[in-house]
Amino acid sequence: MDYEQIRIKQWLDQEDALTRDIVRRRGWAIQSVLGEGCEPAFSYTVGLFGFGHPELLIFGLPHDSASSVLNDLCERVRRGGPIIAGELQTFDNWPHRLHAFALADTSEVLFAANRFYSRPPDDPVPALQLVWDDRWGRFPWEPGYDPPDWLQPVPGTFTA
Repeated sequence: MDYEQIRIKQWLDQEDALTRDIVRRRGWAIQSVLGEGCEPAFSYTVGLFGFGHPELLIFGLPHDSASSVLNDLCERVRRGGPIIAGELQTFDNWPHRLHAFALADTSEVLFAANRFYSRPPDDPVPALQLVWDDRWGRFPWEPGYDPPDWLQPVPGTFTA
């Protein structure tokens, strides 16, 4: 193993330890990935699979907003209210609505969750992609949706 590989392994070990600690204390952690250019930022949960629930993924929101939405939904799951694909979700403290869609392959997206559960690439953790509406209440598949297409990919179109 060369020096760079050792540094990456050490960094991953530290990240995994932090994730384990947060999940142990709270029940889940939020992992955020910065976007670059026309690649969207996204955030996802690590720990809901331990509740027997798919992890949750949301694109195109700043870390603070994404974390707030994901934490709200995780609390719903903890209280026994599963997030179901196709069901509209609303919020008291966030002006948007969202739909959840099954994410076909999480092996190239939810790295921290798959590492946390020691899942092989051919059997990754299941996840739901959360899709939010724009300020006029339109979703990405509806005419006139405002944000750029790359910010929030239509379910099934994102490739890592």
